[in-house]
Amino acid sequence: MESILFEVSDQVGWITLNRPEKFNAFNRPMALRLQEVLEECNTRNDVRAVHITGAGKAFCAGQDLQEVLDPDGPGMNRILSEHYNPIVLLIRRIEKPVVAAVNGVAAGAGANLAICADITVAAESAKFIQAFSKIGLIPDSGGTFYLPRLIGWQKASALMMLGDAVGAAEAERLGMIYQYYPDDVFLIKSREIAIRLANMPTRALFYTKKALNWSALHTLDEQLMNEDKLQQRAASTADFKEGVQAFVEKRNPNFKGE
Repeated sequence: MESILFEVSDQVGWITLNRPEKFNAFNRPMALRLQEVLEECNTRNDVRAVHITGAGKAFCAGQDLQEVLDPDGPGMNRILSEHYNPIVLLIRRIEKPVVAAVNGVAAGAGANLAICADITVAAESAKFIQAFSKIGLIPDSGGTFYLPRLIGWQKASALMMLGDAVGAAEAERLGMIYQYYPDDVFLIKSREIAIRLANMPTRALFYTKKALNWSALHTLDEQLMNEDKLQQRAASTADFKEGVQAFVEKRNPNFKGE
């Protein structure tokens, strides 16, 4: 059985984490395959947005601990440097908007991969758990970078140290995710968001993503200069010209991602 399912339709790369018997916990082949698929999404012209969800009851339970215990396994250093860190960087650097559709439990690295997406939505029954402290580890996969920026220092510190589960409604209230939906319509709603993004001016969306990435590292003066540079690029796209023309002509724009 393939650990990552991938298909393209409606200009969206549909990615499903597919080890349901292990609650979609990552092992090395799964992590490396996800990197390959994300790279493919970035280079394919027929993919203008990415949607990631999980098969079965969970989104992702984080790392498969059997692999950690295996004396012939990759070891913790390689698991981080070759598995999770590249995935986080790909999600943040891919030139397409990424939707994380959290269908169930997202724990450990699974929770942190979810919250680093451009838009994270969840089913009402989903839960987010910073499970690292329960096995004597620190949060990784970008969690210590993104979670305090999303929900504040105190909340992030408490959730990481105590390992409490956060339901979808609370995650939305805290600002950890964009929105949650009832379980029976969750997948429909998350797919609608991905298709909507795919039909937007995706070059501008990428520049927005780039500006947000830079904002965590620069002063206001520096960020204003960055916005200036990126706005000049956005203003030179065919989509900008189409958007302005459509506004003047009072019609819906036909964006091409160019």
